[in-house]
Amino acid sequence: MDIAQQITQLAVKAREASRAMAKVDSERKNRVLYSMAKMLRENIARVQAENEKDLKAAAEQGLSAAFIDRLTLSDKVIESMAAGLEEVARLPDPVGEVTRMWKRPNGLQVGKMRIPLGVIGMIYESRPNVTIDAGSLCLKSGNAVLLRGGKEAINSNLALAAIMQQALETENIPAAAVQVIPMTDRAAVMEMLKLNDYIDVIIPRGGESLIKTVYENSKIPVIAHYKGVCHVYIDASADYAMAEKIALNAKVQRPGVCNAMETLLVHKKFADKHMAGLMESFRKAQVSLKGCGQTRALDASVAEATEQDWYEEYLDLVLAVKVVEDMDEALDHIARYGSKHTEAIVTQDYDNARRFLAEADSSVVLVNASTRFNDGGQLGLGAEIGISTCKLHSFGPMGLEELTTTKFIVYGDGQVRQ
Repeated sequence: MDIAQQITQLAVKAREASRAMAKVDSERKNRVLYSMAKMLRENIARVQAENEKDLKAAAEQGLSAAFIDRLTLSDKVIESMAAGLEEVARLPDPVGEVTRMWKRPNGLQVGKMRIPLGVIGMIYESRPNVTIDAGSLCLKSGNAVLLRGGKEAINSNLALAAIMQQALETENIPAAAVQVIPMTDRAAVMEMLKLNDYIDVIIPRGGESLIKTVYENSKIPVIAHYKGVCHVYIDASADYAMAEKIALNAKVQRPGVCNAMETLLVHKKFADKHMAGLMESFRKAQVSLKGCGQTRALDASVAEATEQDWYEEYLDLVLAVKVVEDMDEALDHIARYGSKHTEAIVTQDYDNARRFLAEADSSVVLVNASTRFNDGGQLGLGAEIGISTCKLHSFGPMGLEELTTTKFIVYGDGQVRQ
């Protein structure tokens, strides 16, 4: 078979498995998840032997130390993956939940019930732990999943999928409910994106080029985790100690992630009093600063920001800083340069806080808290498959509930339409 035929065959099996998954009750799903965790711990040597093949190939290709670190399945990482499976097992099952019921004048009882999406296609890059995360969340939400990880992690991903499939079979659930595409050819992705008859939604998770490729080529609806150009806006009324703590945490605590702050917006009145001290705090934290003309007028050591800097997702200890006249200008800047990921305001003004929450168009908007909280675990979802920066059908961290949709259910007692 050629690649197109192989990918189609996998997708057909996933579609068949999705029908079986939709009927699996919560108790069986949880037993499978606990079995997966147990088998993962029992097969740590086998998984690490396959992971070693990927690590050796990555070293031979001269990939960066940071990349190899993300690829490595250490004892600690595998234990974290096993614990994550158990955590998902403990989460409430959204499937079958009736979210609303109402009665029509003719006596019909109308409601909405949560159901699985069906077959989820996930395309992602280096981290093999995503294989377990995605598999467990899709399983608990009653979906089948077709996983296409990065070629650098192919041996690790196949080993992890084999463990998940073994656990599924212990409960007589089709192993095809969790499949990893076994070929690394880029053509496999292109073929996968054509299969709208079998795959219900595509979730890409990775760099900007991956997201762009998927958007441009997919015939299947896409829920994208796009780049995180996140802002913190310090309002005129902000408490300095709070503003400094939040801004530093948003930039410095873990700069290489999507919910780290990339641009700091500072109200002119706050900047006139506090900009020098704030910039010094960032310098002590080894942050490289780029600023607008007003920022540089207040602190000449700040480098000049270019137009491109306002669009930039640095994922590093680099920060763009802009002084704004008021919240109108801050919101205009976010609307122009933001990526709908995360925005935060630091303020003591209740009306400004409410306005920022209403008008900042991002998946998570915070008042007096760090952007680093845009995370499924931190927001109480338990786990997430990614952070959607599009609005259909989910916006923000995608937990179990976001991997379902709703259908209308109707109870009657003989009504016919007149």
